[in-house]
Amino acid sequence: MMKPILEQITPILSFLDRVGVVYKLTAIDSQTFLPGLKLSQGTLIIDLAQLLYPGDIFHEAGHLACMPPEIRQEMSDDLENSDLHQGGEMMAIAWSYAACIHLNLDPEFVFHEEGYKSGGKAIIENFRQGGFMGVPLLQWCGMTFDNIQAEKHQTEPFPYMQSWVCKARP
Repeated sequence: MMKPILEQITPILSFLDRVGVVYKLTAIDSQTFLPGLKLSQGTLIIDLAQLLYPGDIFHEAGHLACMPPEIRQEMSDDLENSDLHQGGEMMAIAWSYAACIHLNLDPEFVFHEEGYKSGGKAIIENFRQGGFMGVPLLQWCGMTFDNIQAEKHQTEPFPYMQSWVCKARP
């Protein structure tokens, strides 16, 4: 039997509080790309009545976390199809995977069958096999290190994160 939605998302919301991703639990009265989730001026709006997949919270939070503060504060609604947001998509995927590992959640919680154009299992397998989808961009933003840079800095590599939010424009 599935846990009630609030019980499922409580660890996620606690994590977002700790890392500094702003969210608000409130009703959404418009159509959204992902049911029950919307970005509004740098805040992740979560409508518990419409939310279908609690793991999607991580992905949308990742979009906010991976952008510099001046961009993050302006992010609203559906993101435009630009190089910035295409890169942000890759970073949000990697960030979401790292967050699952950090919280000891099965990555299928985020990369479920109904998301990512049914490519969630391939994304998980990419990371499990040491693939670096989105990691170079996270590294560029000072949020994590690949294996080579982690060794140079004597720290853990991705999925370990140096910072869960982008602090400044690289």
